[in-house]
Amino acid sequence: MSNVENSINYIEFPMTDPEPIIVFYETVFGWEFQRWGEDYLSFSGAEVEGGFNRQTEVNEGRNGVLVILYANDLEKKLEQIKAAGGKIVEDIYAFPGGRRFHFADPSGNELAVWSEKG
Repeated sequence: MSNVENSINYIEFPMTDPEPIIVFYETVFGWEFQRWGEDYLSFSGAEVEGGFNRQTEVNEGRNGVLVILYANDLEKKLEQIKAAGGKIVEDIYAFPGGRRFHFADPSGNELAVWSEKG
């Protein structure tokens, strides 16, 4: 990981249980994880590094920052997310730059996936 002044350097999400988080993000997005004890996971393979910090309770829904991931095949990614235990929060919709949908991971963190028009 390179540290660049004033850049987004790391993203951290809350989680309640590491196992479903690992399975979900490995299955759907191919991320790799490293455990740092019982309460912390770091991930790589997302073009930005980050982690998941265990908390006893996570407020489901928007978590202050909406992380948006990219996929060439939006419909395929939506089906992968559902099959891996994710919940679709907002179905596919168009916006001026393309299309996207929102989902919640197994800990309730809301993220989005977008694709270009077409």
